[in-house]
Amino acid sequence: ETFMKFEKSEQSCIFDNAEFGYSKVTVERPLRARGIDGGRAYAPKEIKALKEEGRIAVDGAPVIRRIHKPGKVEADSLRGLFPLTIGGKRLVVEYEPNSELRDTETVPFTEPGGIEAFIRREVLPHASDAWIDESKTSIGYEISFARYFYKPQPLRALDAIRADILALERETDGLMAEIIGAGR
Repeated sequence: ETFMKFEKSEQSCIFDNAEFGYSKVTVERPLRARGIDGGRAYAPKEIKALKEEGRIAVDGAPVIRRIHKPGKVEADSLRGLFPLTIGGKRLVVEYEPNSELRDTETVPFTEPGGIEAFIRREVLPHASDAWIDESKTSIGYEISFARYFYKPQPLRALDAIRADILALERETDGLMAEIIGAGR
């Protein structure tokens, strides 16, 4: 009967589906290396060699994976398309992602401003060179019964807890001596 009424009650809650949904977003950061030419793209073999030579370093220059021809792609650093001036030309580049710095963020569907606003607020202040790899974004749903139905019990007063502890101490007074056979 409660179910058929479709009303919120002590036993029934009504939610919009979006409240349970989220996007799992992959956040990438650029691979950085020391002693590289920051104005050219590196092939996969060269990137592998940089790793094998131990030149990867967080304080190095970002390794460029691809340079787009002028006017072909708009810069969008949130999606990994960074503006860069090379040889006096304003170009758009893609950096090689560093798999060791890869992270994921769970962004609720109900996030005001969506994924972009979340990333700008929660990620970019801490990692300004981060971007999202939209090809790896997945969608999930989770119903947290504890979040929606748990009703916490009020905490006991400290005086009541203290009184219980003192009563237990009085009750067990001499019990240890009795157990280990002291006084025999």
